[in-house]
Amino acid sequence: MAVKPVLGLVVNPIAGMGGSVGLKGTDGADAVARARVLGSRPRSGDRARLALGEIVHALGNGFVVKTVAGEMGEAVAQAVGIVPVVVVAGPADETTAADTQRAVANLVADGVDLLLFAGGDGTARDVCATIGGSVPVLGVPTGVKMHSAAFATHPRVAGQVAARFLAGEALDCHDAEVMDIDEEALRSDRVSARLYGFLRVPQARGMIQRVKSGRGGGEASELAEIAVEMAERMNDGALYLLGPGTTTRAIAEAIGVEKTLVGVDIVYRGEPIVRDASERDLLTHLRDEPLAKIVVTPIGGQGYVFGRGNQQFSAEVIRQVGRVNIIVVATPSKLAALGGEPLLVDTGDPDVDALLSGYMRVVTGRRKETMVRVA
Repeated sequence: MAVKPVLGLVVNPIAGMGGSVGLKGTDGADAVARARVLGSRPRSGDRARLALGEIVHALGNGFVVKTVAGEMGEAVAQAVGIVPVVVVAGPADETTAADTQRAVANLVADGVDLLLFAGGDGTARDVCATIGGSVPVLGVPTGVKMHSAAFATHPRVAGQVAARFLAGEALDCHDAEVMDIDEEALRSDRVSARLYGFLRVPQARGMIQRVKSGRGGGEASELAEIAVEMAERMNDGALYLLGPGTTTRAIAEAIGVEKTLVGVDIVYRGEPIVRDASERDLLTHLRDEPLAKIVVTPIGGQGYVFGRGNQQFSAEVIRQVGRVNIIVVATPSKLAALGGEPLLVDTGDPDVDALLSGYMRVVTGRRKETMVRVA
């Protein structure tokens, strides 16, 4: 009788809770409590189920799941019809980094062929600190900030890659960077990711996200062109929802508005209405304004337009604004760095992802646009 491959599963239930309410993550008990008070709900389990469902679809009962009791894995496995082997007891209260590290250490010690973890950059750090590159791992993206290269491009894609690996397909593993935001830099209003180590991740072209890259020094003149172009366009009386990033901050500076670097800001007729807005803030103002536009820039090196670091732009916000009123801005250098790969969306709603797919105009400079495919 053939030995079934073993999948280790760890879910960080609180990962990503801060996104829609305008928090920059959920590291620490205070952040989790605040996210709950603001009305956020856990989403990590839902996204982990999408990944695990893809594996079940591909392999049926031809694999074994070892996991953690309760919401850190057992409940997700049971939701897709799997009876898992529970190796680790789950925490009684909110999960912590120590819980993740303990779970990962015990699962790997018990023997797994692939460790699948659902979380964000903080979870990837915990996995890396515990096991390094000792076993192949793959991340299901569920966090707010996603700078690391250890994650699949989408939860379903994570399941597809994992299924191929467990089925014995020869997927080479490479050392993927584990990055997390530098909080000291953030306090100085700079977004900078620090390298914490490497994880061994199966490679499948176009299915594993790349590490987030910073802005090169040569982009200053390109940013200035985009800022001037958008400053002229923003005289049309619409409500503007400016996403995070240095590109959108340059636009705000061109119209004389102070912009939060890693938040979403609402601007109307050249005046700031709400700084660092939550999903609730956006929906409230959309009810009162017949015309609103989203201005967003892709994440450098990765190409995500929605679903990474700007979850305030929820599926419902995007529906209300409408595809025609989404303005994507990007310097030619940023687009060139994608190497011909498409822009990406991961809103958590397959219908909205489908709505956004296809070709979109991207503002690249003064009177300059280009058509780029969105996948």
